[in-house]
Amino acid sequence: MKPWRRKGARLQAGFEQQEAAVLRGLISQVDDMLRARSEEAPQDELAELTGIRTGPSEAPSDPVLSRLLPDFHRLDPDAPAKEDLDSAAALRSLHEPEVLDAKVGVAAVVLETLSPDGGEVRLSFEQADAWLSALNDVRLALGTALDVTEDMPDELPPEDPRAPHLGVYHWLTWVQESLVQALTE
Repeated sequence: MKPWRRKGARLQAGFEQQEAAVLRGLISQVDDMLRARSEEAPQDELAELTGIRTGPSEAPSDPVLSRLLPDFHRLDPDAPAKEDLDSAAALRSLHEPEVLDAKVGVAAVVLETLSPDGGEVRLSFEQADAWLSALNDVRLALGTALDVTEDMPDELPPEDPRAPHLGVYHWLTWVQESLVQALTE
């Protein structure tokens, strides 16, 4: 990949076909997970009449989705357990649909601006922000799946099944850092 660089009010980078395929594949997988979660939302007649959507009240059981959609507040150790859980459920139900829409929206921007064949990518600042959000979501998802920790070595032994995927995780980190640097130039 050619690193991101700023040219006036645009940001540019070049992706090889294989890099584009990997990135588009990962973005699509996260997008599919988020869309499936969105479809789990309860159907509510009042919401349909008022236009106020509600989402699931329970946190996702999948660890990757749970990382992408954390609770909207920290549980208060001094509050009665039922009251605290009810509050978390209400906040999730009210706000998760908007979070899902935002995450699906940024994934769409990447998929629209990155050709399956690779090549030059040119972004506005708004599109670059969407890319940063989508890259962050993919890194969170992959990092959770690989159980990445701060003390994990940069490389794993070749026999570790996570080894090739950790290289992709590091590459995504570099793509994200390169975009941040170009934005701050």
